[in-house]
Amino acid sequence: MPIKKRKHFKLSETSGLPTLVKLLLGQDKPAKGWQPLQQFEIDTQKICLKYLLLFVLMSNTFFINSNAQSRSLFNGKDLTGWHADVPEMDNNAAAKNPFIVRNGLLVSMGNPQGHLITDSVYKNYRLVVEYRFARKPGNCGLLVHASTPRALYKMFPKSIEAQMEHNNAGDFWCIVEDISVKNMEQRRGPEKDWGITEGKGRCIKNLTDNSEKPLGEWNRMTVECYKDSIRVWVNGDLVNDGFNCTASEGQIAFQAEGSEVECRKMELTPIMKLSDSSK
Repeated sequence: MPIKKRKHFKLSETSGLPTLVKLLLGQDKPAKGWQPLQQFEIDTQKICLKYLLLFVLMSNTFFINSNAQSRSLFNGKDLTGWHADVPEMDNNAAAKNPFIVRNGLLVSMGNPQGHLITDSVYKNYRLVVEYRFARKPGNCGLLVHASTPRALYKMFPKSIEAQMEHNNAGDFWCIVEDISVKNMEQRRGPEKDWGITEGKGRCIKNLTDNSEKPLGEWNRMTVECYKDSIRVWVNGDLVNDGFNCTASEGQIAFQAEGSEVECRKMELTPIMKLSDSSK
């Protein structure tokens, strides 16, 4: 007895996955001659379909995460995408912009003091910065979730600072914004002194010692900001892990704070979650 061939069904661009499921289960007949599958075939197909859907979901998740577009915030040529906020330059015509490009590096000369601030606002990202104090140890900082300019001491924008100061890299400084960490009193001092404005306990000490490279070598700081959390790594060591931040987006700022600092990389990548704290 000749075998009756089934007609093949080709999904249209608009038919979609739900239609395919119905067809496989014999619940829909798109054309004359279509025959529903027998029960054994249906049970087998259900199992195959389950694994197919799981594979598709996992593939889509991997595709989204692996194709996040990294971008450099510094083009190696000029300060396009940034603007300087240096109070001394308001009324002193002789004052020079402390932020320059030298030999392809972004350099903060340290004085006059101020900030180099991105023109754009960012949220949910990983920022990787490679920097060094080439001549002598000093102070600098990377500010995230920056907003209102000159909100503290008529100098610092409202923000959370990831400290880059030599031997203290990774401290948090609360600048008219706040953040929490575990063991707050141990790392921030007595609770009665806490605050986010002038004269208050605004520094939250980092978690490690000796995470920085020797003077003159390049350090790698990674800052992840996701929703109300901020994590900071220095040369692969988790040095701070904050939560309940009072800001979740803002500009990014690089300080001029009295010391010459060179930066060779400033790369931003959108993220959908924080990296594991054991990274």
